[in-house]
Amino acid sequence: MDRKNKATFRPRDPKKTLLRLFSYFKFYKALFVIGILSIIVSSLMEVFTNGMLSPIIDVFVSGGSINDAIRFILIMIGFVLLSTLGQYIGNRNMARLAQKIIHKIRADMFEHMEKLPISYFDTHSHGELMSTFTNDVDMLNQSLEQAVSQIIVSIVTTIGTFIMMLIISPALTLVVAIMFILMFVIIKIIGSKSAYYFRDQQLRLANMNGYIEEMMSGQKVVKVFNYENRAIEDFRNRNDQLRKSSSRAATFGVMLMPIMGNLTFMLYSVVAILGSFMVIQKTLSIGNIAAFLQFTRTISRPITMVSNQLNTLFAALAGAERIFAILDEKVEEDEGDVVLERDCQGKGGHCWKVPNGAGSFDYIPVNGDIEFKGVDFGYVPEKQVLKDINLYARPGQKIAFVGSTGAGKTTITNLINRFYEINDGTILYDGVDIKRINKMDLRSTMSIVLQDVHLFEGTVADNIRYGRLDATDGEVTAAAKLANAHYFIKHLPQGYDTMLTVDGLNLSQGERQLLSIARAAIADPEILILDEATSSVDTRTEKLISEGMDKLMEGRTTFVIAHRMSTVRDSNAIMVLEQGEIIERGNHDDLMAQKGRYYALNAGTLELE
Repeated sequence: MDRKNKATFRPRDPKKTLLRLFSYFKFYKALFVIGILSIIVSSLMEVFTNGMLSPIIDVFVSGGSINDAIRFILIMIGFVLLSTLGQYIGNRNMARLAQKIIHKIRADMFEHMEKLPISYFDTHSHGELMSTFTNDVDMLNQSLEQAVSQIIVSIVTTIGTFIMMLIISPALTLVVAIMFILMFVIIKIIGSKSAYYFRDQQLRLANMNGYIEEMMSGQKVVKVFNYENRAIEDFRNRNDQLRKSSSRAATFGVMLMPIMGNLTFMLYSVVAILGSFMVIQKTLSIGNIAAFLQFTRTISRPITMVSNQLNTLFAALAGAERIFAILDEKVEEDEGDVVLERDCQGKGGHCWKVPNGAGSFDYIPVNGDIEFKGVDFGYVPEKQVLKDINLYARPGQKIAFVGSTGAGKTTITNLINRFYEINDGTILYDGVDIKRINKMDLRSTMSIVLQDVHLFEGTVADNIRYGRLDATDGEVTAAAKLANAHYFIKHLPQGYDTMLTVDGLNLSQGERQLLSIARAAIADPEILILDEATSSVDTRTEKLISEGMDKLMEGRTTFVIAHRMSTVRDSNAIMVLEQGEIIERGNHDDLMAQKGRYYALNAGTLELE
C-alpha cells in the first residue's frame, strides 16, 4: 500500500475519539456510577480474596489454631460473594449503559442526517452511510459492552494488586514491574499496526457495501448491458482488498494474545524460582509466596484480557471516527426570519410574516410570485452551472424549461426550494428574498412531481398523506380523485389500505406516478414543480397522468421541466437553456416565429441530447 493510502487509513485522533465517546456517559450518570462502583468493589474484593491465601496457608503450615483458619476462610468466602455480586450488578449496568448510548448515537446520527444538505448525499453513497449505521455502530456496541468494564477491572485490579505485592515483597514487585514495561512496549508496537489495519478494514468494508447497494439497485441496467461479468470482477477486486486488509488486522489482533500469554508464563516461572529462594532464606513465608504467585497471575490476566480485546477496540475506534465524522458534518443552514402564517391575521389564507425592523411585522399574501435576478450557481466552486439567470413567474403562470441534458433545468427548480444556495444574485418569492424565508415554511408551499417516483413502505393512503400528514381520509380520497388515481386504487386488493413495498414496486410505473400526483395535490401548494412525468408510460396512462397534472396545475404557479415538446406548448413562457444560460424565451408562438433552437426542436431538425 502506498504512502497516500497509509495517510488515509491512519487513525486521526484516537484519544479525542475516546473522550468524545465517553462524553455520552453523562446522559446516564446513575447507570454509569452504579456500574463503575460495582465493578470497582468486585475488583477490590477479588484482590482481597487472593490476599487471604497468605494467612490461611501460613496458619496450616505453622500448625496454628483451626479457629483462625476457619475465620480467615469465612472472610475469604465473604470477599468472593461480594465480588460476585459486584460483578453481576456492574456488568448488568454497563450492558444497559452500552445499549442506551448506542440507542442515543443511532438517534443522533439519524436526526443529524435528516438535517444535512442535499449536497452531502450527492457525494456519499447510500451503501457507505448504511455501513456506518450497521457495521460501525454494531462494532461500537460490542466494544462498549465488553471493553469499558474490562478496562476498569484492569485498572483497579492492577493498582490494588501492585499495592498488595509491594506489601508482601518489594523485590519481587520490581521484577514484575520490569516485565510489565516489556509487555507495554510490545502492546504499543503491535497495537499501532492493529489500529491502522482495522481502520483500513472498516473503510474497505464501507466501500464494498456501497458497491453492493449500487449494483443491487441497478440490476436492470446491469442485465440490459450485459455488465454481469464486469460487476463480478469489480466485486472480486473489492472483496479481495477487504480480505487482505481484514487478514492483516486479524493477524495483528490475535498476535497479542499468545505473546502476552507466553510472557505471563515466563513471569510466573521467574517469580516462582526467585520466591522459592526467598522462602528457603526465610525472607518470605510459604503463604506469602503462594499469595504473590496468585497476584502475579491476577495482574497478568487484565493485561492479557485487554490485549485480546484490542482488535475489537481498534475496530470500534475506527467506526466511532466515521460516526463522529457524520455528526460533525455541517447541517443545512437556515437563518430565515420570515415565517408562513397559515391563517393570515385570522382572515384566512396564507401570508408571509416579515419582520420590518421596527419591532412589528408586514404581512404579505402568498401568491406564488417567483423572480430570479442575475442568479449564478455552481455545485462546486470551479464549475459554474447557471450564469446570470433572469426570469419571473407570475401567480398561476406555467413556466417551462427546455434544453439539453446538463443545461441547468433541474438546477433552477432545486434553487427555488433551496436545496442548494446560490453563489450570486437574488431569488424573490412574493417580493421576499428566499434566503430570509424559513426553509421548512418555504418548502411547505411547494410540491414536486418527479420523473422517478419514490414511494415508501406503507399503505397507499399513507403514501398520499405523506404530502400532508394531518390529512383526513376524505381529503386523501379527494386528492386521489383529482390525480385520476382513485379508479385504480379502488381495484387494489385492500384499496387505500393496500400495503406497498419499498418504492412501490408492486405497482406499475403509471400507477406510481398517479400516486405521486395525488401526494402533491393533498399538500395544496402555491408552487408546483413538474419533472416530466409521462416519459416512461403507455399512451392511455399518459393521458390519465396529463389530466391529473392539468387539474393539479389550475391556479398554481407551475414550473415544468420538459423532455417532450408537446407538453410545453400551452405554457405562458418557455425558457430555452444551454450551457447554464437562457438563450431564448417567450411563449410557443413567439419562439416558433424566432426560428431559433426551439423552432428546430419542434420541427424535428434538432433533438434534445
